[in-house]
Amino acid sequence: MSKVQRNDGHKAMPSVQKRRHAPFPTPEIGIEEIGQLEEKAYAVIESLRATAFAPGREKQLGLRFSITAAANMVGRSATAIRDAEKSGRLPPPAVDERNRRTGYTLSDINRMRAYFGTLPWRAPDEEPVILAIQNFKGGVGKSTIACHTAQYLALQGYRVCLIDCDSQASSTTMFGLNPDLDLHQEDTLHPFLMLGGQQTLQYALRKTYWDGIWLIPANLALYNAEYELAAQVHGNPLLFNRLREGIDTVKDAFDVIIIDPPPALGMISLSVLRAANAMIIPIPPSTVDFSSTTHFLSMLREALEILDSYGIRAQYKFLKAIASKVQDNKSTHTEISRLMAAVFGDFMIDTKLKDSAEIDNANAKLMTVYELPAPQTSRETFNRCKAYLNAANREIEILIRKTWPSHHEELRQMGVI
Repeated sequence: MSKVQRNDGHKAMPSVQKRRHAPFPTPEIGIEEIGQLEEKAYAVIESLRATAFAPGREKQLGLRFSITAAANMVGRSATAIRDAEKSGRLPPPAVDERNRRTGYTLSDINRMRAYFGTLPWRAPDEEPVILAIQNFKGGVGKSTIACHTAQYLALQGYRVCLIDCDSQASSTTMFGLNPDLDLHQEDTLHPFLMLGGQQTLQYALRKTYWDGIWLIPANLALYNAEYELAAQVHGNPLLFNRLREGIDTVKDAFDVIIIDPPPALGMISLSVLRAANAMIIPIPPSTVDFSSTTHFLSMLREALEILDSYGIRAQYKFLKAIASKVQDNKSTHTEISRLMAAVFGDFMIDTKLKDSAEIDNANAKLMTVYELPAPQTSRETFNRCKAYLNAANREIEILIRKTWPSHHEELRQMGVI
């Protein structure tokens, strides 16, 4: 018989000999390999900078405005501008090699506004708005909104300071700096936040290539500051006031100070909550993000209670939520946008910031939509994206102006108050 009969009457199973496989060589990843990845990543960033920033590595603003656009921005007629140029009261715009006008720069526009008295600055006795674009969750469009709002306000003629408090330094990068190659710890908030360091934030202010915008940059040093501040705060709760005190040393030079905080609840975020007197909360209309924002509001209340327990009161001239990264072709986005409007009511910015390929393409070039020299997709997509950005930022601008009594009469004439 070919099969072996077992004593218990069952047929014996054929024996299977186990094969021993040689172990697959798995390379170990350590400091050296991660360092190599870091070098490659920095090389890509430098390549992007070399392509996006001209000339050389210095980022410049390429926007130019026609005399019609200039007249609209300045609030005077094109004839009035030409007359001022002919009489020598205003310089004419630059010309190219063919003696053709190249258009007005933003600096030219602001010079005209100063001459005609149409700069929209607050009165000297009015407080600047210190606006935090705040959410403790990452990926909600916080830095995108901070940069676009800063640039929109600069285009209107306001004096703006953008303070980057996030160690990831997205806003800093957008304004042309490589955080960990161009900057040192001493260039950030770090020296001021540490006790015994700087006594004013003047050292950290950097004039940007945008006329009217100054930047306090960030880099990874702020990550270390979180732990150092936590170690110092025990027995010294007034450390939460430190950022507010620093802003007080420079605020007189600005109309609006925009703060881009880290996407987490920590010492710096608590300092931002104390320093700000207004807040915008970006919320993408997804179930996860809406749920996270609910948790954010709980954490925000608890954080304010912590500050209050130390006798540090944080109050805001306005607090608004804004729907960000909205995709109208997604039914869930539409449904949750309606839910957000119902829940937040008057606390909601009416304009929704739509998810747009123009924003993605601009970010790929280390730019904002306001900086793009031409549409990156189609003229229609570009115009639609810019219209949403302008509408949302216009609402924010009105909220800012409502805090200044010197603007109230004009706002009444406009019918917004």
